[in-house]
Amino acid sequence: MTVKPSSQRPRKERKENADMRRTQLLEATRRSIVANGLAKTTLATVANEAGLSQGVAVFYFKSKTGLLTDTLRDQYQRYDQNWKKALADAGDDPLDQLIAMIKADFAPEICDSDNLALWFAFWGEEKFTPQYAAISSEFDMSHRDVMRSICTVLAEESDSDGDDVSDWIENVSDGYWQKLHLHPGSTDPELATAATLRLFSQLMPKYAARITELSDQSLL
Repeated sequence: MTVKPSSQRPRKERKENADMRRTQLLEATRRSIVANGLAKTTLATVANEAGLSQGVAVFYFKSKTGLLTDTLRDQYQRYDQNWKKALADAGDDPLDQLIAMIKADFAPEICDSDNLALWFAFWGEEKFTPQYAAISSEFDMSHRDVMRSICTVLAEESDSDGDDVSDWIENVSDGYWQKLHLHPGSTDPELATAATLRLFSQLMPKYAARITELSDQSLL
């Protein structure tokens, strides 16, 4: 009796293919949102952008809401990985860590025009889509807690409140993201980084000289 070879692929290969398709669809969703906006992005526009059938998109994400929710989570995971890597690379000095986190917020892969369009598209819908608000809150809280912890350590040696300093830095960073998105010709990520570092120098003047020394001189 001849045993026919199984046509079913090994589990590892099936998972790799599934991950590849999923990534392909998430990337296509990002491009569709940038090109069409959030409201006009559909399973059909995403499938077309990915060069796949709409049935494939439905198979992996079930619905437009599921697809968009996973796209936002993927966007935040990229942001999360970026600042955590910068933090790890900075070492143990809290001042190095804070400078690294500020610079990470304006890294090209995080706040270029396409990424900013994606961020603001989702944030504009948070009030009406609890899933988006929940994801944003989860990741923003993690970043905020680390920033506050670092600022609190630095504030112990200066006449400042760590929580206030952290909030001001994050608000200025958010403001520059909005300016970069709405009025890209008025500034750029390098200038935004420099301005945020100058703000920190003024909030904690004790560290001004070291911030100048540790930062890229072209930024200040």
